[in-house]
Amino acid sequence: MSRSKPANAKRQELRERGCLHPHPETVTHELFVQQEFFDPSDLVQVKYEMLRNVRAEGEAVQNAARAFGLSRPTFYQAQAAFDRSGLLGLLPAKKGPRRSHKLSEEVMNFVMEELTVDTSLQASELARRIHQRFDITVHPRSIRRAFARHKQKKTE
Repeated sequence: MSRSKPANAKRQELRERGCLHPHPETVTHELFVQQEFFDPSDLVQVKYEMLRNVRAEGEAVQNAARAFGLSRPTFYQAQAAFDRSGLLGLLPAKKGPRRSHKLSEEVMNFVMEELTVDTSLQASELARRIHQRFDITVHPRSIRRAFARHKQKKTE
């Protein structure tokens, strides 16, 4: 079996989990160049070794960031995440919400009631009323989208 298949499978897994270094070719640190164990495509490993290099070896942040193909702000973000959560902090954070979490059924019922009373209400006014009633901030565009989804569900 060739070594490229497992490497490709690993790269695909890293990509799917958001752990693929966007520019592995920029990692020039000797560990990643000389030893097969260290994979420049593995962003979590690269960040950990960059932090270790600064903390344990006393390397300057600027030099370490450059050698590991990352920026100084990335170093400081990784350092804060590691200090806060350990190795788990170096894993990518879960992406944002995938649905309209603010515009719950209760809020949409309120919107529909308001529109029943006054059909000329604009989304910006509805956003203001939602904020006043529920103490949540919703962008008018989100209200228009949710309203369109709500109307579509009713016709199906």
